[in-house]
Amino acid sequence: MQRTNFGEMACSIARTLDVIGEPWSPLILRDVWVGFTRFEQLQADLGISRKVLTERLNHLVEHGVLDRRPYDQRPRYEYVLTEKGTDLVDLLMVMAGWGDKWLAGAAGPPVLYRHRGCGEISAAGVRCTCCGEPMHARDVDPLPGPGAAA
Repeated sequence: MQRTNFGEMACSIARTLDVIGEPWSPLILRDVWVGFTRFEQLQADLGISRKVLTERLNHLVEHGVLDRRPYDQRPRYEYVLTEKGTDLVDLLMVMAGWGDKWLAGAAGPPVLYRHRGCGEISAAGVRCTCCGEPMHARDVDPLPGPGAAA
């Protein structure tokens, strides 16, 4: 069975899913963001097979989300977020906010986010880039863009 190529769809959500749409990729990005940058660290934290981790890391490097940098004389590498990858972490923080609201249960959120700018614990959210107000699905009208399918 051949996998659908989401990257060819005229949809930014589909194209994003083509890069990080399987379950391990967002978790790998999360781990690299918090400081697990080496293969063995990632494997130990995630409990993922070496084969799958290698495939996912290669995919993320190929798509420009991670950079691979040597850290030893032997061919050993650490992984760092690119600008593209850091922007994806912003998306993951919004996903975490949804999980905190709807899935955390009585224990509460497993991670808190302190904003370096003000030092306060906050939640990531989506804001209008023009006026700065919060944006929610109920406040937005999707319109065809210049890259829309004909």
